[in-house]
Amino acid sequence: MGFHMRLTPIAAALCLAGASLSTPAAARNEKAWDDASTVSRDALVVVALGLPAIKGDWAGDLQAGGSILAAGLASYGLKEAFPEWRPDHSDRKSFPSGHTSVAFAAAASLQNRYGWQVGIPAQIVAAFTGFSRVQARKHHWYDVVAGAAIGETAGFLITSKRNASVRVLPWGDTKGAGVTLGMRF
Repeated sequence: MGFHMRLTPIAAALCLAGASLSTPAAARNEKAWDDASTVSRDALVVVALGLPAIKGDWAGDLQAGGSILAAGLASYGLKEAFPEWRPDHSDRKSFPSGHTSVAFAAAASLQNRYGWQVGIPAQIVAAFTGFSRVQARKHHWYDVVAGAAIGETAGFLITSKRNASVRVLPWGDTKGAGVTLGMRF
């Protein structure tokens, strides 16, 4: 059985998870939308870390973890640097959406590492996470767009295609930041 055929059940599970969370019964109020966004984000993180582990792809696992961590840290830093009231006025940590950045980092990592067969369903679930954050009145639409951009950037910069000969790795410390390119011959 080919690699893509084995991933089909995983892609189907991601689609079903997203679809089950979007039912009217599950989304009658803001709390339900908030819960749905957390479940969808967490499901993507589990798949992004679990799939490489199941396949023995430890480099992919490390890269997915790095992508998710980078997106989360970037979001947290921006929340502290640019305090903005949430639509529900619960606190001043609206910009950007951390749930969305982590969800999109996981989805982009899956797509970049394993292809569109896993990536497209993961991206749909990540988009549902962002949509849910707006419906829960935890974020404005632009918070979600910024979170998605952060996540996609982290996922595609840090995660390489499986068996890729070129790797791009962003780095940073207290004195600067940059990008390192690595090549395998």
